[in-house]
Amino acid sequence: MIKRLFSFLIAINAFILLSQPMEACTGITLKSQDGAHILARTIEWAGDNLNSRYVIVPRGYKQTSILPDGTRSGMEFTARYGYVGLSVEQEEFIADGLNEAGLCAGLFYFPKYGQYEEYNPSEKASTISDFQLVSWILGNFKTVDEIKEALPKIHVVNIEPKASTVHWRMSDSSGHQLVLEIIEGIPHFYENKLGVLTNAPGFIWQLTNLNNYVNLYPGTTEAHPFGNIQLSSFGAGSGLLGIPGDVTPPSRFVRAAFYQTTAPQQATARETVLQSLQILNNFDIPPGIEFPQGEAPASLPSATQWTISTDLTNRMIYYRTMYNSTIRCIDLKRIDFKHIKYHSAPLDKVKEQPIELISIK
Repeated sequence: MIKRLFSFLIAINAFILLSQPMEACTGITLKSQDGAHILARTIEWAGDNLNSRYVIVPRGYKQTSILPDGTRSGMEFTARYGYVGLSVEQEEFIADGLNEAGLCAGLFYFPKYGQYEEYNPSEKASTISDFQLVSWILGNFKTVDEIKEALPKIHVVNIEPKASTVHWRMSDSSGHQLVLEIIEGIPHFYENKLGVLTNAPGFIWQLTNLNNYVNLYPGTTEAHPFGNIQLSSFGAGSGLLGIPGDVTPPSRFVRAAFYQTTAPQQATARETVLQSLQILNNFDIPPGIEFPQGEAPASLPSATQWTISTDLTNRMIYYRTMYNSTIRCIDLKRIDFKHIKYHSAPLDKVKEQPIELISIK
């Protein structure tokens, strides 16, 4: 297991050094008219299959962090709250999830801009790997303020020091949302009132960059004179002419911000979840655009390996995958986290998109 972990993280680092944009995550936030808070996001990796699973963790479940020396002898932590998460590569590496108290947390790749503190073996009892931080958060906290207070007491490190860093988005059932970035070993929390997150550069830079698109607006530009001729729109939506269309993190941040803020508010949580997934359709990334011509892996149908929409208010997780766009749901209210055993299963029972044949009589 540890050997596979190191291979995975070293592969990430190799892709970064080759300047191939392999990691991409896009997160948005919506609120329904009936007051439900919905967080949705994609997770991308075009190198190979992340072998993601859904994991159900009961109250009282104990974990120990993996350390940079390859041992599982770091910080021990026990879940006060049960939670459900979606993992990457190894089932203990929860990339995004929700706990029974309505707290949601997820990691987003943050290459070149984050920097954790150096691993100190004398502090291993309070040291946790970055890919296990989401598990610690979901298992131990009810509000983001609790996380903010507790985080300075622990040490977050890379398992593989040369691998990419990540940053985190977290929100509680009140809708209070924070972004955590660790820079030069110091954790920084930012209020995320917009509710959007992608990757690098940092979150504050991304917010500032939105000012470059102050001219954008929803709807269609009206015709107007231009010298001796008349200019008019070719079609609907010309108010967004100039919005960036590439898949770099800054461009995705801008698009996500405008798609989210211009989306009509839906009446119910269920309708809002479906709306969030429709919006995130715009951020599916074909593997072919992330590699030089002819080098993209033919085995992956999409670089966007899965998309998740989380209803914090009603404690429900919805997801779909690159293999199967059917929306599946896990209702945390139906799980007895006191008595259920730890459970892990693949996101897809069959890695093939079901196709319904319409019978014509």
